[in-house]
Amino acid sequence: MNEQQFQELLMEKGITLSPEQLQQFQTYYEVLVEWNEKMNLTAITEKEEVYEKHFFDSIMAAFSFDFSSNYHICDVGAGAGFPSLPIKICFPHLKITIVDSLNKRIGFLEHLSSELNLENVFFYHDRAELFGKNKSHRETYDVVTARAVARMSVLGELCLPLVKQNGYFVALKGPNVEEELDTGKQAIKMLGGEVEKLDTLTLPGEKSERNIVTIKKIKTTPKKYPRKPGTPNKNPL
Repeated sequence: MNEQQFQELLMEKGITLSPEQLQQFQTYYEVLVEWNEKMNLTAITEKEEVYEKHFFDSIMAAFSFDFSSNYHICDVGAGAGFPSLPIKICFPHLKITIVDSLNKRIGFLEHLSSELNLENVFFYHDRAELFGKNKSHRETYDVVTARAVARMSVLGELCLPLVKQNGYFVALKGPNVEEELDTGKQAIKMLGGEVEKLDTLTLPGEKSERNIVTIKKIKTTPKKYPRKPGTPNKNPL
């Protein structure tokens, strides 16, 4: 996917990018490739692949969930900034908080954010399990996002404690998500969530399946969740 295709495909979905926003994506690509030589951020470095499999893939969440409100979004395990920073470039009014367990990645994201001149973007070096227990962050976010971090039963425990009541958890998943939702439904309910919708989309060039899961937070998460670091992965609910 070249830059023109990227721009045109987004326009078809009602997302029109200004020259400044297109330049931000170009800078994002350049900084990502430069830093990737020093640390492992992504195995995908070809420009057309980055535009499709990272930038466009991240923005696909906006084809399913409406980001036009003044949301404060928390992105859990964002890695190289996906999905929250491509979404932020498209919707500059959003306030973004990113939590990641690797301090080197946080260093990259802080540098990237500065290069892109992003405002209202905050970074925390922490484990999601500990961050979700922190009173300053627990149940304070309008929307929590995660892209390909873990299976749904684990993701729910990492993300739902951060979502405020009547807020949303938006998970960006690959294929076979129905099976994950079947095994994770009980955990999601236990954590105060309810699956509102599942949208199946296709990545335009590669034609691979993507699923956007929207979970509404209908009641508060019991205090004992999330459990201590590593437990959700080892022993899913």
